[in-house]
Parts: sequence; C-alpha cells; structure tokens
Amino acid sequence: MEEKRRRKSFDKEFKLSAVKLVLEGNQSLSSVARDMGIADNTLQNWKKKYLETNRELTEDELKIDKAEYKRLLRENKILKEERDILKKAIGYFSQNNEK
Repeated sequence: MEEKRRRKSFDKEFKLSAVKLVLEGNQSLSSVARDMGIADNTLQNWKKKYLETNRELTEDELKIDKAEYKRLLRENKILKEERDILKKAIGYFSQNNEK
C-alpha cells in the first residue's frame, strides 16, 4: 500500500527568514534552499511574493499618481459647479411654475 505524501507547511517567520537570507545575504537562492531543506522553486515563489507585497513605488509611479490627483481635483471642481448650477435652475423653474 502506498503512503500518501504529506505536504510540508511553513510558518510566516520561517518563510520571511529564508527570503531575507537570499535578499540580504551573500548566499545564492539554491544554497539557502538546500541549507533549509526546501525546494528551490518554493523559495523562489516566496521571494517573488515577498517582493510583490513589499514593493515601493518608483518616482515615475508617484508622478503619475500626482498628475492623476490633480486631474481628479479639477474634475471634482467642475462637477461641483455643474451641480450648483442645476440646483439654481431647479429653484428658478420651481418658482416660475408656482405663478
């Protein structure tokens, strides 16, 4: 009868320490994985996930965000003006209907 292979599970601290060894240390990914007893692909996936979640915005992305923010402020101002004009128009026409 064949035994079922159990999948190893690792806690967050273990994963984080392994990834930090790769990123901050002088060892290669394969040597860290071998030393810790995990597969290279597993450590590579942990590293990729870590880098994606802890990525900082670049200067270009910040500039785009600032430009988008300014555009949205202008659009918001225009929409408020249009809303105020419509409110005045409703008031004007409702007064004329009463006469």
